[in-house]
Amino acid sequence: MKTTVTLSKLAEDLNLRNLTPEIDMTTIELTSQEINRPALQLAGYFEHFSHERVQIIGYVEYTYILAKEEEEQHACFENFVSRGVPCVIFTALTEPTEDMRNTANKYGVPILLSERTTSSFMVEIIRYLGMELAPRLSMHGVLVDVYGEGVLIMGESGIGKSEAALELVRRGHRLVSDDVVVVRKISDAELVGYAPDVTKHLIELRGIGIIDVKTLYGVEHVKDSQAIDLIIKLEDWKKDGEYDRLGLEEQTTEILGTKIVSHAIPIRPGRNLAVIVETAAVNHRQKKMGYNAAQELYRRVQENIMNKRGN
Repeated sequence: MKTTVTLSKLAEDLNLRNLTPEIDMTTIELTSQEINRPALQLAGYFEHFSHERVQIIGYVEYTYILAKEEEEQHACFENFVSRGVPCVIFTALTEPTEDMRNTANKYGVPILLSERTTSSFMVEIIRYLGMELAPRLSMHGVLVDVYGEGVLIMGESGIGKSEAALELVRRGHRLVSDDVVVVRKISDAELVGYAPDVTKHLIELRGIGIIDVKTLYGVEHVKDSQAIDLIIKLEDWKKDGEYDRLGLEEQTTEILGTKIVSHAIPIRPGRNLAVIVETAAVNHRQKKMGYNAAQELYRRVQENIMNKRGN
């Protein structure tokens, strides 16, 4: 299902003034992350016109329209808004004329006004649409901010994900989501996870029930969203299972087309999962900074072999 956001939500979140209150913006859904400034369109060129995008008129476009004779102004703006655009946003206090508002009403196109400069507003709305319309999915797992690294803990129900997250919270880290993690693809290389509103800041512990982390441990132990940097897969210990003991080759898990480094951690009684997750997070950060302990061990071994051959 394609992700959408209503125009009414965009107007509320970006603090836009509605100049056409007669039009119901709750029924208008935006589907494109891109925006358009109608330069050539105001001159009458509509080939390859992306009419489904949010249309932004800044000071340059505004003065271009007003430089025309009154009849030409009307024809220019009508030719533009009659193309099925979702809305027109005026920026930098370039308030549209009464004729523009009447024409927009005629075609059911809302006109909104932002007090910000055009360049500043464009940065904001592009970021906003990128977040709201990003591809997303819901996953079973726990997301925790560990030393600034977003760690997604996965595994079968009852394996100890929530218990590990609670211990991490007690050790000073921050919970993002328990049980269900909503993942958004912000860019080709970045995934951001957050909790559904109904389970925000809550952890379910078997035998105890639901606990509110924000209430019990304080606001400093929760976080609304977090980029996912690392995946920890908890699984039951298998005697004949093969587990990575060096870390020379990184394993990855693909989510929404983006590959994330992942580790399979076997579970046995007495293993401190919180310490293991902390160590994995710090080790991952260290690798991003250019140091790999496994490669360093390999270098030392090779160096030792070469020295022995030389002797």
